[in-house]
Amino acid sequence: MQSVNPAQVPSAQAERTGFKILGAISFSHFLNDMLQSLILAVYPLLKSEFALTFTQIGLITLLYQLTASLLQPLVGLYTDRNPKPYSLPIGMACSLAGIVLLAFAPNYATLLVAAALLGTGSSIFHPESSRVARLVSGGRHGLAQSIFQVGGNAGSAMGPLLAAWFIIPRGQDSLAWFALAALLAMVVLYQVGAWYKRQHLSGPRKARPAPPPSSLSRGAVTGSMAILLTLLFSKYFYMASFTSYYTFYLMHRFGVSVQNAQMHLFGFLIAVALGTILGGPIGDRIGRKKVIWGSILGVAPFALALPYVDLAWTGILSFVIGLILASAFSAILVFAQELMPGKVGTVSGLFFGFAFGMGGLGAAVLGKVADVTSIEYVYHLCSFLPLLGLLTAFLPDLGRPRAKQALAKA
Repeated sequence: MQSVNPAQVPSAQAERTGFKILGAISFSHFLNDMLQSLILAVYPLLKSEFALTFTQIGLITLLYQLTASLLQPLVGLYTDRNPKPYSLPIGMACSLAGIVLLAFAPNYATLLVAAALLGTGSSIFHPESSRVARLVSGGRHGLAQSIFQVGGNAGSAMGPLLAAWFIIPRGQDSLAWFALAALLAMVVLYQVGAWYKRQHLSGPRKARPAPPPSSLSRGAVTGSMAILLTLLFSKYFYMASFTSYYTFYLMHRFGVSVQNAQMHLFGFLIAVALGTILGGPIGDRIGRKKVIWGSILGVAPFALALPYVDLAWTGILSFVIGLILASAFSAILVFAQELMPGKVGTVSGLFFGFAFGMGGLGAAVLGKVADVTSIEYVYHLCSFLPLLGLLTAFLPDLGRPRAKQALAKA
């Protein structure tokens, strides 16, 4: 009989525990982003209920995503120095308050407050949950970030589906039912926080190994971070045209119903979820720079063709665009974490925050463009954004990730 090495047993148990915690944090990300997506998914309902303009819709998104984007880097910087495991359920409590307020908002000003609360909850959730995903990655950082991210993308995809099937037929106050999802997430995140505190923060302080120093100069790191943020700008500005205005584009150009348009948006967001789960492990295997090349610049031909095709091809191209474009974020985030070792919370907060901010700014700017010109012109304009993927040529080659897994530390 083949003998079992006792040293392998704790390792196997640690791996099982790691995937259990990773699954819990991904499930919580699913619930968090499902709640966040509802505010975007019910825009057609809110537009008719409160007689909103596209500019006012864009301002809701701007406030929601600015509260997330401005707070996330600060939260990440603070928790790098002072880890707060129970900040996770606290962030979800903010989202709970936001969704309840959104359900019973009597006027536009209250909608703005609800959006700000949802954004605040997201800003607290993402940096610390991203750190947990890296802690349990076992060195497979791209895979862990993809599993974490796909939970959020799947949750975002549920928003339009829930809006079409449940919220729009029943009205604005039916949003209150989703407070139950926030309560469930708080229970799960409390358990994750307890594990985090027990495994990484309790007991006598151990000397943590210093993170491996970057082989790049400070100027090269700064320049590379600027390129990565520019690539995120192109991705999330373009994504804003879908998350905030795709349903209006389909209804205006092709005359489809609200429910039909929501189903098309659901298809796009499912593609985003699939692309997210693929991007991280592919980056672990072939290198993150190659994934960034393919995911940003690779979407350009489909984006340029989108404004000129019929409804059937619009659905197909939108799916392809979501699939390819979504694979970028995990690769970009882990690339940035490798550029700045030992600053997981700061980098995660900066990049999640910047992504939210660009999404919010994009929604506000594109809403104004749609009011001044037309909703179709928005998609003509945005189709050129993926060409910024050419900047990937200036990123340094960090080598194959697997060669450095033994050194990479959170």
